[in-house]
Amino acid sequence: MTLLEIIGITFKDLLNPEFYIQNGGLWMVIFIVFAETGLFVGFFLPGDALLFVTGIFSNEIVNTVLFKESNQWIDLGVLWVMITTAGVLGNFVGYWFGKKGGPFLYQRKDTFFFKKKYLIQAHDFYEKNGGWTIVIARFIPFIRTFAPIVAGIVKMDYKKFSYYNIVGCMSWVASMLLAGHFLQQFIKSKFGYDLTEHLEIIVLTIVVVTTFPVIYKAIRTKTSKA
Repeated sequence: MTLLEIIGITFKDLLNPEFYIQNGGLWMVIFIVFAETGLFVGFFLPGDALLFVTGIFSNEIVNTVLFKESNQWIDLGVLWVMITTAGVLGNFVGYWFGKKGGPFLYQRKDTFFFKKKYLIQAHDFYEKNGGWTIVIARFIPFIRTFAPIVAGIVKMDYKKFSYYNIVGCMSWVASMLLAGHFLQQFIKSKFGYDLTEHLEIIVLTIVVVTTFPVIYKAIRTKTSKA
């Protein structure tokens, strides 16, 4: 029996954004964003989908934890500031970890919570895109987790890293929250279609779209080596 089975959680739950919102609300969202962007064990967490769904439930999340009287812009603003802060701090932790333990990671064996191939992909991505990797990586699963660690390993200038870290996280969180919030409103008002009743399809679509660059790169790499 695994630890997840003991505490009554399935692997499917871990990949379901709504699970985190229902079982931890805002504080769980903040922790997941921090873990996914700052701890290499968080590469499998549903960051993009979680932020998108958080945007859909923004009013309920803020009202439950912080205050009752607000409007959509206040709700989104509060979520943006708090989640962005978590993501920025997460990347700083990842940078520090890479700077201190980089060589150890390349020698570490693969486990469920650590895949060296993602570290190598992030390194290649960094070599190709330079500092902008920290911004671009925010929108790419797996790479998002390991990019700050690679930046630490290659000893990227700390001020430069800080700039790209903040800009990237602000853009990522804002785009995901706004997309979820206003797409839900638009589709519901125009077509009477409630996205909250079909979150599985939404999550699957986001996963496919965001992981496509990684899959495409992996296929091209194998093809070129063949």
